[in-house]
Amino acid sequence: MKELFRKLDLNDYLEKFNSLLAREKPLFMSGDSKLNYEKLTEISILNLKSPNRVANLDDALARLAKQGILHISEIYEFVKIIDYFEYLKKLKFENKMQAYLDKIEIPNQISKICSYFDNEGEFKESIDERLVGINAAFKNKKDEINSELKRLIYTKSIVPYLVDTQIHFINDNEALLVRGGFNHVLKGSVIARSSGGYFYVLPANISKLKIEQRDLLDKKDEIIFEHSKTISSIFSKNLMFLKFINSAFDHVDALIARVMMAKLGDLNFVLSDGSSDIVLNEFAHPALKNPKRVSVSFKGKILLITGVNAGGKSMLLKSILSAAILAKYLLPMSINSQHSKIGSFKEFDTIIEDPQSAKNDISTFAGRMLHFSGLFGKKSLLIGIDEIELGTDFEEAASLYSVMIDKLLENDIKMVITTHHKRLAMLLAKHSDVELLAALYDEVNSRPKYEFLAGTIGKSYAFETAVRYGISSNLVALAKKSYGEDKENLNEVISKTINLEMELKIKLHDANLKEERLNSLLQSLKDQKEKADEILRSSLNHLEIEYYKAINEAKRGINLKDIKDKQRSVNKANELVSNIQKPQISLEPLNLKIGDRVKYEKIKGEILSLNKNEVTILSDGLKLRVPINLLKRSGNQPNIPQKNINVKVQKPTNASVVIDLHGLRSEEAIARLDKFISDSLVMGFDEVLIKHGIGTGKLAYAVKEFLKAHPSVKAYKDGTPSEGGFGSKVVKL
Repeated sequence: MKELFRKLDLNDYLEKFNSLLAREKPLFMSGDSKLNYEKLTEISILNLKSPNRVANLDDALARLAKQGILHISEIYEFVKIIDYFEYLKKLKFENKMQAYLDKIEIPNQISKICSYFDNEGEFKESIDERLVGINAAFKNKKDEINSELKRLIYTKSIVPYLVDTQIHFINDNEALLVRGGFNHVLKGSVIARSSGGYFYVLPANISKLKIEQRDLLDKKDEIIFEHSKTISSIFSKNLMFLKFINSAFDHVDALIARVMMAKLGDLNFVLSDGSSDIVLNEFAHPALKNPKRVSVSFKGKILLITGVNAGGKSMLLKSILSAAILAKYLLPMSINSQHSKIGSFKEFDTIIEDPQSAKNDISTFAGRMLHFSGLFGKKSLLIGIDEIELGTDFEEAASLYSVMIDKLLENDIKMVITTHHKRLAMLLAKHSDVELLAALYDEVNSRPKYEFLAGTIGKSYAFETAVRYGISSNLVALAKKSYGEDKENLNEVISKTINLEMELKIKLHDANLKEERLNSLLQSLKDQKEKADEILRSSLNHLEIEYYKAINEAKRGINLKDIKDKQRSVNKANELVSNIQKPQISLEPLNLKIGDRVKYEKIKGEILSLNKNEVTILSDGLKLRVPINLLKRSGNQPNIPQKNINVKVQKPTNASVVIDLHGLRSEEAIARLDKFISDSLVMGFDEVLIKHGIGTGKLAYAVKEFLKAHPSVKAYKDGTPSEGGFGSKVVKL
């Protein structure tokens, strides 16, 4: 696996990922990939602290199985694992990760052992009183050593022999650096020589104190060994739990390292599906510092990449294989994961490097044939072959490779091939499972574009590349002449085909953008209509309720006997009506014509055609049909002269809902009635009472005919007996 990562230029990526692990482990993660993907998503939400470095505990577990005794440092490695799980269990994860942690129950005995150690991994002296005394004695001995050394340094008889006044640590011993002849004034042993010929001396008094210190450390080790023996016995009884928690730690460590890797590089995860399709959107290879992102769709069995030299063909091959491998092991990558899709493959292989060397004792072509011979029995394999024609005659190679690839197509093998062989490309292009991809060249600026065009065979641009890398133009001109006019014409045809296809691709892209904009506009219009309908329904409901209250109040007033109560009720009804907020609708007609600039909501355009109810407008290259009553002018509104209209309506001072016409002639009564109805309309009365009496019936007839013809009269009827019966009319306005 490391060799494959090296060939795909993923070495640095792998080293960076391994540095984030608490301990080294295989890339493969146990468990269901989909479940692991959900755990990664849930972990990404929280800001977790990474686990501390942990040693491999396989040997320790094997010794526990045989009732062995662990060293205190090995016990602390288990403690670090358990401490980290206790930290995780205190956090609030979602669904899958929380369910996983809830299943882990740490035994009380094991949890108690974790409290025996401090943050530095030292056994706490508070666990055993004997350790308190030993540590205090050890500190006293250390103070005695320091005091004795200071005394010796400043002793007058020793000062002439001292090279310096520093205390030197040699093999964990405090020593003085002295000149020859020191033995006359200082008792001690020489433990080392300096480069200048001086002596490192351990004074006898210091040596005695160091021996006493070592005795204290031995006693401390004996006490810690007793506790190690007890803890190891507890661990042996909980061996199955320790094996489980050790394995679970590797699983959690792998998940957290992946999340940390993604956060550090702003990377995304892609979950492999059950297909063999590879669709990459805006992918960047981890080895590139300033990458030009690539998007490629590879759904067939063979992807044949041709085109310009140094145009990114090999890097595209490595990118496709890298993305597939990273997805298989759920490693993060720089990609648009929402629009990407990567299938599952059991094996990966590459034929990239030249196998020829003195050590291998094999030629380039022979080495490649040896590699190919091992492919025929494999299934579910993704392989990348760079420069397939390398090492032999291109005509023979084209025929040989086309036959071998035909045979491999029968197996479940997916291949990414780069080549400059037009003949091989033409032989393979007849298969429906073969997809073509051409690396493009910028002929204006004479350099590769590092872009790719699907469905065509690319031109190598060998002559142009040679000039770009320093070959004389005269030599290149001679080479073109030697190459032949017919072949050069063929290259011209290929070049023109690629350019034409690029133009069509750009036009198709523009058309797709317009279609997306149209869909967006249509969705916006639909949302606006739904919102407007909702507002309209709400307004209608509100108006119905308010008018219902006003009408009921007016009806209640009609049934009242006291004229003052009636007046108050009518006034209240009028107040309710006047307080109703009516929707403001502009009824001013727009005199539109073809060519006018109009606006509908946020959409602006020009009128192309119009009829009675609808207008066709052109907006950003799109034609839209819009109702004419929803349009506003935009930009070229004509200058309409302002009309100064000032209407003043004076409300009557003495208004009433009842008029008495008794004793009046028809003409006089109708004149008063006309003014009465006008005043009632101005006051906002909905219902009034007219008293005309019965008499000869002439006045009643005149009133009836007048009410029948009046445009503001909604309905009328004879009054109730208390209102005058047939001698009165109740009029609704």
